[in-house]
Amino acid sequence: MPIITLKRIGAASKYLVIAAAVLVFFGWFFNTPPGLLGKADAIGYAVCHRISERSFHIGSLQLPLCARCSGMYLGAVTGLVFQSIIGWKHLKIPHWSILALLGVFLAAFGIDGSNSYLYLLKQLSPGILPKIPNLYVPNNTLRLLTGSGMGLGMAVMLFPTFNQTAWADGKDKPAVPGWKVFGLLLFIQVILDLLVLTQSPVILYPLAVISTLGVWLLLTIVYSMAWVLIMGQDNRFTKLRGLWLPFLAGLTIAMIQTAAIDALRFWLTGTWGAFPFGK
Repeated sequence: MPIITLKRIGAASKYLVIAAAVLVFFGWFFNTPPGLLGKADAIGYAVCHRISERSFHIGSLQLPLCARCSGMYLGAVTGLVFQSIIGWKHLKIPHWSILALLGVFLAAFGIDGSNSYLYLLKQLSPGILPKIPNLYVPNNTLRLLTGSGMGLGMAVMLFPTFNQTAWADGKDKPAVPGWKVFGLLLFIQVILDLLVLTQSPVILYPLAVISTLGVWLLLTIVYSMAWVLIMGQDNRFTKLRGLWLPFLAGLTIAMIQTAAIDALRFWLTGTWGAFPFGK
């Protein structure tokens, strides 16, 4: 009897997740701005201030994420895709020396973000905090680069954590096995950042799509891990297709989260644009 009950619960949860995914998707789709970039704007709107002066543009069209968030989510997507090719099902985090460099990237992200925020406060209210100098004049190039470093760090930590949660046949190896491989990952990210800095529409348009989908990708992975743990299915999977239900549940929760933040922000500001506090 308990086995039958568990099976019924499992089957019911499957249909509930599918129904919820369909309802949430169509609700989100029909209540967000039209067009591909309009939908991307709706995702970016949930996680980014979207200040125009701190964002890249395709002509007069602002990208869905600011330069820092664009770099962060582009770096996260790059890191996740790279590790899925190099270290599929690898369970271990990189060597401590690589983690130390990622710590430097984290510090750079924090320093540049804090300096940039201080600069914003002084722009909004001249004379405020006069005894606290800015370290330098912030710019979108530094925002992109420090965001990319942060995104790589997120990916390098998240990927093996997911593997440790999901796979029954994981490999006891680092997902990034050494400095040569990590150097290749850095090289790829630097090339991508340099391409972004050309500000060519050919580069920026796919960046707008990839980086904003990176928001949902990260949230989906996190929430799918939570689903696996809650359902007691950790270390039960051997095939990627077996994870379709946790992934669908994770994506649905990610969409609910972004939709809820969108609704609250739109209610507060009345606009899909930046927070209304100028530069």
